[in-house]
Amino acid sequence: MSGIIAQNILDNSGLIKAPAGGGSWNFIKKLTASASSDLSFVDGTSDVVLDSTYSIYCFVWINIHPSQQSGDGEEFQFNLSTDTGSNYNVTKTTTYFSATNYESDAGTSLAYRDSHDLAQGTGFQNISVDHDADNDASSSGEMWLYNPSSTTFVKHFLIRNNYMHSAPLSINSFVAGYGNTTSAVDAVRFQFSAGNIDAGQICCYGLST
Repeated sequence: MSGIIAQNILDNSGLIKAPAGGGSWNFIKKLTASASSDLSFVDGTSDVVLDSTYSIYCFVWINIHPSQQSGDGEEFQFNLSTDTGSNYNVTKTTTYFSATNYESDAGTSLAYRDSHDLAQGTGFQNISVDHDADNDASSSGEMWLYNPSSTTFVKHFLIRNNYMHSAPLSINSFVAGYGNTTSAVDAVRFQFSAGNIDAGQICCYGLST
């Protein structure tokens, strides 16, 4: 099911389409940043559903921009909660690799970034690293979270993101892993490592099967 949101959820008219084999995508909630410390989706709060209603959830962010007062070099991050947002500290094991290209075409790379992964870590997982804070810089991507309400299995997730690095260069980052808990995950928080989310939107969808 993973892939670019425009190819998987939206049809040519921009409406949510049913995936191959049946089922349907359901819009749950859109959060819009305005100098916001974070954007958090908490089950049962402000019409957010993050429970056994759906087995797959997708979070899509569009033009997420850091506050300029924080300067370049901030990380866009996420974490999970099992207590409706009282704590965002789920133990995670992750992988992180990225493809890069400079605006000047000075160089490219495709590499695993071991400094950005977690091995049974409870901290926030980086999605973008050394984010540009210029007025035209932003980050857009998607995160797929599988069966977060399970009390049997760990909680797998996949992330694909593209953002403007401060070099400046374009980075397509890929993050995957699992929350190593059999407790139900009922909240997800997105933030920058310092400063606010100046602007941008995050939408949450659920897949009914």
